[in-house]
Amino acid sequence: MCNSPTAAKPRLFLIALLLFAFTPVLAQHPAVPSAPPEIFTDVTQQAGITWKQFSGESPDRFLIETMGGGVGFLDFDGDGLLDIFFVNGGETPHGKSSVPVRNALYRNLGNGRFEDVAGRAGVDRIDFYGMGVAAADYDNDGHSDLFITGYPACALFHNNGNGTFTDVSAKAGVKNEGRWAASAAWFDYDRDGYLDLVVTNYAQFSFDNPKKCEVNGVRSYCEQVAYGGMPLTLYHNNRDGTFTDVSKGSGLAKLVGRALGVVAIDVNDDGWPDLFIARDASPNLLLMNQKNGTFEDAGVDAEVAYTADGAAKAGMGVDAGDISGDGIPDFILTNFNDQYHSLFVGSKTFPYLDRTVASHLAAMSKPFVGWGVKFLDYDNDGNLDVVLVNGHINEVIESTRGDVKYREPPLLLHNDGHGILENVRERAGPTFDANFVARALATGDFDNDGDTDIVFTTLDGPPHLLRNNARERNAWIGLKLQGTKSNRDAIGSKITVISSKARLVRWITGGSSYLSSHDPRVLVGLGQLPAGAEIAVEIHWPSGHIQKLSGIKPNRYIPIVEVP
Repeated sequence: MCNSPTAAKPRLFLIALLLFAFTPVLAQHPAVPSAPPEIFTDVTQQAGITWKQFSGESPDRFLIETMGGGVGFLDFDGDGLLDIFFVNGGETPHGKSSVPVRNALYRNLGNGRFEDVAGRAGVDRIDFYGMGVAAADYDNDGHSDLFITGYPACALFHNNGNGTFTDVSAKAGVKNEGRWAASAAWFDYDRDGYLDLVVTNYAQFSFDNPKKCEVNGVRSYCEQVAYGGMPLTLYHNNRDGTFTDVSKGSGLAKLVGRALGVVAIDVNDDGWPDLFIARDASPNLLLMNQKNGTFEDAGVDAEVAYTADGAAKAGMGVDAGDISGDGIPDFILTNFNDQYHSLFVGSKTFPYLDRTVASHLAAMSKPFVGWGVKFLDYDNDGNLDVVLVNGHINEVIESTRGDVKYREPPLLLHNDGHGILENVRERAGPTFDANFVARALATGDFDNDGDTDIVFTTLDGPPHLLRNNARERNAWIGLKLQGTKSNRDAIGSKITVISSKARLVRWITGGSSYLSSHDPRVLVGLGQLPAGAEIAVEIHWPSGHIQKLSGIKPNRYIPIVEVP
């Protein structure tokens, strides 16, 4: 029979012979290499993050419903791992939640997972509509505190150092009552070694006064110009746990407008921190520190306040960094659709150079409404790239515009080293090929592997935690500064990192992005370095002291304590 064991032996022998004969041929054709990994992977679910933002959306269409969802990276328990704090919105008169509206504090467990400890930490509930967060050690006790913005008040939570916080808002005098506060930034404007606080107030607003606007007969959110602007708030740290409102004496109280994003950085390299304020349908502000407790606006002289046609854009988020590689701070801002996001490149003298079109940022951002934005070197090649998130205000926009959508993609923009930006959506990961109604964005290295990770929030939806896969395995150095004469967080420091290939300048800024707080450490990409390479670091501390270190090995985090 043809299927007997004896008959099968010749057939098996023939198959073996053919396989042996073709083995050398097969060996000459190596396996097709797998596709390079995506730059960012969404690890939100694996991390155990389940919190969602609640906006209080209602038929009243209060503008505040469209604006919230703050987020911050901080190491609240001092274990060397970045935790994440999310600020929820709140209920409105006709926008009620079926469950309590709570903030979330996700403690980093060190294994890629997080645990929400907001309840036992005492920061899960606030008695106002929440917006943003600014984390810093305002009393120099070694623990990161939390300032939460919102309407019609703000809150300061003091870190007790034992995993819990205490609401000290009333005692500290920073409640900012009656105002709709958006972003905030800690910075030491008088260089006394204690962090002061600036708050961007957005618009005149009340739940008792819903404004009525329609698009094609459909109730919609009114434009921002229907709301009058507000002045900024500046609190001076009295070094005893209390603050004094110095808005009037500093000159900030007279600067009325719709302020949103803020970043504190020393613009003119005189050792004193200045402020850039992104404002919505109000001229942007570049507030220069006069070294005597006052600020003067140089936005017009620097040509960052208006467009060339004299119009004020709808600015939301802002960040500062050296994208051009000349050691001078540059600024990036997110704006409304059709206005383009803005890139201003600095020089030793005003005005700034508007590189929005030349960098290709204009072409890539025209249809989008932008919010959170950060400079970051995602591939550690030494050049600052850009990440930003988008999302429209009105769903009805799609009934009037075919090219503008309600849900919009985030953008990861690679810097070619000459200030030209490229959208790397195809290899950035699925998140950058999806659409969201995104708002706040923060950056930090949550897994301590030497590359910058990202977290952003979405309106009435979940946040997204993106792990950086460091596709390019370039060298890097991480610096964790601790001030002694300067404020303990070393906010305001200027850091220069020198390698055999480059001289790179970075700053520890206050604020930045939109409603967000970031990894206080400085992560500097160094590109490809030869084996055994060493680097040098020069730090200009806020106190004015200059500290130099050499012989530093790359690819590690290094703590540096100020030595006057």
